[in-house]
Amino acid sequence: MNPTQTDTSSFSPPPLFGRLRFVLVETSRAGNIGSVARAMKTMGFTDLVLVTPKCADFVNDPEAVAFASGAGDVLNSARVVPDIGAALDGCNFAAAVSARLREFSPPVWTPRAFAEHAGAAPELRAAIVFGNERVGLPNDIVERCNVLINIPANPDYSSLNLSQAAQVLAYEARMASVSGAPATRGVGFQGDAASVTQIDGMYAHLEQALVAIGFLNADNPKKLMPRIKRMFARGGLELEEVNILRGIARAILKDAPPR
Repeated sequence: MNPTQTDTSSFSPPPLFGRLRFVLVETSRAGNIGSVARAMKTMGFTDLVLVTPKCADFVNDPEAVAFASGAGDVLNSARVVPDIGAALDGCNFAAAVSARLREFSPPVWTPRAFAEHAGAAPELRAAIVFGNERVGLPNDIVERCNVLINIPANPDYSSLNLSQAAQVLAYEARMASVSGAPATRGVGFQGDAASVTQIDGMYAHLEQALVAIGFLNADNPKKLMPRIKRMFARGGLELEEVNILRGIARAILKDAPPR
């Protein structure tokens, strides 16, 4: 090999490229799926999951193919799943993207804060969740995510289309990967992050226990469970912490009087 050449045979991309998933929920137009595939590929990302897209045959849709513009491999490998639970399977951190802030949303982060967090935690398998072009994400999906990403655009005109929002997130994630994210400051022992599925199971178990002791009315839960979810989302739950909370719920159910 020429001494002036660089040996790239052993090069492997920074780990975030293989740990970050883009999730599109009920996308209406095939062209937008193609545009997101292109936005992802230009920044080095490939994992695209679609939750019940309105355009069934998007892979062969002329608009999707044209808008993908060379990112046909990302488009063709996109997986279609029936619900958000399946889309987040294998992930232990989920971020909802929305221009609309919610009363009981998880903590609100900027794209850069999310990218730096994901880049600094090699054990994190993260998903970025985008909603339908017209109505965005429903509250129940936002509430099950760890954070809500709000892009700080012009407050007088903050309208970004789906692929523009995906491009912003993909760019920030790439910069956090190739530039090196700042080191996190741990507080003692840090365990494995709980997956979204494990946290959902814990919430269901906890809600069952609260109903059993009469603290929560199952027919009228109102805002209690969203508040509890927001409270836990602020800190991020480890698997052992989820197991502790489920153990508490199990003990409550064991001793709770029949209702």
